[in-house]
Amino acid sequence: MSEHSGRRRTPPHRVIPVEAVADTVPTVVVVGRPNVGKSTLFNRLTGARRSITHDLPGVTRDRVVGDARRPRGGSVVLVDTGGFEADSEAVIPAQVRQQALAAVQSAHVAILLVDGAAGLTAGDEELATALRRANRPVVVAVNKADRRDASLGFNEFSRLGFPVVLISSEHGLGIEELWDQLEPHLPPPADNEVAPGRELGIAIVGRPNVGKSSLLNALLGEERVIVSAVPGTTRDAVDTVVRWGERTVRLIDTAGIRRKGRTDRGPEVLAVVMAKRAVERAHVCILLLDPTEGITAQDAHVAGIINDAGRAVAVVVNKADLLTDADPGRRRVLEEQLIERLKFLKGTPMLFISARTGAGLDQVMPTAVTLGDGFFLRIGTGELNRVLHAAWDRQPPPGGKRPARFYYATQLSGGPPRIMLFWSGGELHFSYMRYLENALREAFPLAGVPIRFIMRGKRERSA
Repeated sequence: MSEHSGRRRTPPHRVIPVEAVADTVPTVVVVGRPNVGKSTLFNRLTGARRSITHDLPGVTRDRVVGDARRPRGGSVVLVDTGGFEADSEAVIPAQVRQQALAAVQSAHVAILLVDGAAGLTAGDEELATALRRANRPVVVAVNKADRRDASLGFNEFSRLGFPVVLISSEHGLGIEELWDQLEPHLPPPADNEVAPGRELGIAIVGRPNVGKSSLLNALLGEERVIVSAVPGTTRDAVDTVVRWGERTVRLIDTAGIRRKGRTDRGPEVLAVVMAKRAVERAHVCILLLDPTEGITAQDAHVAGIINDAGRAVAVVVNKADLLTDADPGRRRVLEEQLIERLKFLKGTPMLFISARTGAGLDQVMPTAVTLGDGFFLRIGTGELNRVLHAAWDRQPPPGGKRPARFYYATQLSGGPPRIMLFWSGGELHFSYMRYLENALREAFPLAGVPIRFIMRGKRERSA
């Protein structure tokens, strides 16, 4: 296990949320009471099932971000928020309320989603009052237009003092009319230029309660997602698009992943599904560990998901401030455990940080971006064959009657690197393929990056 150090110092860059940068994609935020259909509307407008929908109120807690295409051209950053409970003093509802209002402050326009079937409630009026204080444009969307009682109660929502549109998030009714009300508050598409270059997706993954949300907040320097000692606080995969230097990066905070059989039914199952999808959407994964418990079976399960998805990975040990001087060898023990239990992570960058104190945080983004560069690396055919031929000649595969012969290799694609290998002779054992992978990692910046070989071999016939 190599400790990815800061020996080669990267110029410091500040992580800045895209919506906080001038001249970027405009932002629309969806707010409302619990269970009025905000996540369904979010999924409808983005055209993807990115936000968890469930009959249980309060499933969404953090800000969930996605991209939505505007009918007249251009796009917006769409933000789904947790259910707004104005009178709740419980910790998590209060944090949800704080997150929703923070999202409104950075938005060009807010959609206040209400339940037409339930009619105008005191909660709707309290939220409307909070939105007026925020001094942002607001459009009221009366949901569940497919129900007759929603249409009958439509007019009472005009008392809130904002433009009103009748929609159905589930069936897509009234969405064009909703866009008509939003457009006057958005800059023209010509002013909406996307930052150049490929967006790099970085997912923060791990078992429950290892500090994933704390790490995201620490990187951003703000309380972007809710942090609680209660395992399972994060449910959705929470995207935050940021600028890091000249790079555009999508940071994805995920729900804690448990092994099958240890997950309760309902929202927790959906949360794990969304976390696994987040791994597939990302290019780089930060596998976050808690050093106080060593490398657990849950950690191995999460690492296996990353490996199966073929994503680059950095192992980040959080709460390093708990590793006292009384146990100076603890770091080495963790490295040895990782190699022993997760052999496919050998050579992977390993960082020791503390999201609470900020120790080691300056190395997280440089390490992840370097992994992203390796993930998309294209190796010249000449260099590739030089390294592989040298490795083959140095240690040929075990042979039978006829030794295996290596002809040549070519890289088919990056993201991750896929290499076609042409040879003849007997089968190549997986341990030998790992030897070739390690040879490539020694020659090129591919530590922590999966390498996929596509084999094109043939058995030689005897004369």
